[in-house]
Amino acid sequence: MSTSMKSWATPLAIGSFIILAVTGLLMFFKIEGGYIKPVHEWLSWLMVAGVVLHTVANWKAFLSYFSKIPAVSIISVGIVVTALAVFMPASREGGNPKMKMMKAIESARLETVAELAGKESEEIVTTLEKKGISVSDPSMTIRQIAKQNQKKEMEVLGLVFR
Repeated sequence: MSTSMKSWATPLAIGSFIILAVTGLLMFFKIEGGYIKPVHEWLSWLMVAGVVLHTVANWKAFLSYFSKIPAVSIISVGIVVTALAVFMPASREGGNPKMKMMKAIESARLETVAELAGKESEEIVTTLEKKGISVSDPSMTIRQIAKQNQKKEMEVLGLVFR
């Protein structure tokens, strides 16, 4: 391939690798402030483009790796790990406890959620009605209230815990 493609495809792959490596490590260690997650997710496209262009620019050298057992082994392990990550079902036992907690709160009665919020259910009903969200019965769940008012559960909960 042309020298000019090599002159920018490789730096693109290297630069995007640096971004993904740093943001990925920060996310791994739960340091997710600022724009770390969106930068990691969106700029991964740069990495894909850089690697594809780098591969095209170095096609002959790329093909030569398939005649070397260590290279084929490493590439094969990468393919197997990727396939397992994509196609293997996640364990239902573990899961994110925050998500389980939110699902439980969304399916709890308003009276129960009021106790969690340290408020009276009548106070919450008044707050919701001031925001245009009607509650016909305090024994309704947050999910039912949201559905009845064409709102998202998180919007209702945001008002409850405000």
